[in-house]
Amino acid sequence: MSLKNFGKAALLVAVVAACGKNRQQVTENGLKYTIHEQSEGTRKGKVGDILTLHLTLMNNKDSVLRDTHKEGAPFQMLLQVPPFKGSYEEGLTMLGKGDSATFYVSADSLFTRAMQPLPPGVQKGTDIGIAVKVVNVQTEDEYKKTQAADMEKQKGIDAKVIENYIAKNGMAGKAQKTESGVYYVVTQPGSGPTPQKGEVVQVHYTGKLLDGKVFDSSRTNPQAGGKPAQFQLGVGMVIPGWEEGVSKLHKGEKATLIIPSSLAYGPRGNQAIPANSVLLFDIELIDIQKGQAPQPGMPQPSR
Repeated sequence: MSLKNFGKAALLVAVVAACGKNRQQVTENGLKYTIHEQSEGTRKGKVGDILTLHLTLMNNKDSVLRDTHKEGAPFQMLLQVPPFKGSYEEGLTMLGKGDSATFYVSADSLFTRAMQPLPPGVQKGTDIGIAVKVVNVQTEDEYKKTQAADMEKQKGIDAKVIENYIAKNGMAGKAQKTESGVYYVVTQPGSGPTPQKGEVVQVHYTGKLLDGKVFDSSRTNPQAGGKPAQFQLGVGMVIPGWEEGVSKLHKGEKATLIIPSSLAYGPRGNQAIPANSVLLFDIELIDIQKGQAPQPGMPQPSR
């Protein structure tokens, strides 16, 4: 083949490949999708891999229901066998690092499988658009190693942030530090006992970011109804920073806990808490009881 003809052939291949992008297609199982970017040489996701991705959920009128770009951290998931025909897990196996696509999934199937009601703005019988940008594809072992390295790095960052906060807010000499890095400042001493593992504690709390913004409080949370939060200590019902901080307090005591992100919500955060946030909790330990706890209050561990 002459160079001239080779050039024409290469151009034809490029045109054909481009035609597959930004055009809605359908798999044999009924998943509707549009590929935006797809590199041939990248490793594609497979069942058992951990995917890190940004996603935007849209209803059939293109109104955005969720956008992880605005949440401060990408979404991470274990890629599982597609739970129903037309589920977007099938489409994720087409994508590798840097690839992007939009999948159109039956809202009825998606939310029924998750045992959730249709959210506001989503009508029965319509499709949910899931726009995906893959940040990384890792095996479980690769993911764990990356997580461990990132967490160790973040511990150093959090330690400096907390030290600076304590210095700027006149807490030097008042703040006590636990072995794992939780700081607590007693603001009103208590004379009662400290809680032991397995006991049920009742606490009032107000959770804040370091800039003072309140993200939750047992006194105003409608789910709590103004009542103290209750949880059993030492069984993983709340974030680790709470477990350790509350165990240092005496009944009747008030204190401020300063919790590094690794013992709070870590790199995932949540809708109210940005990723890798050091958190403040004003805590009042109201009561300590024996026996099994009722439903736990906030803040529950991030899963």
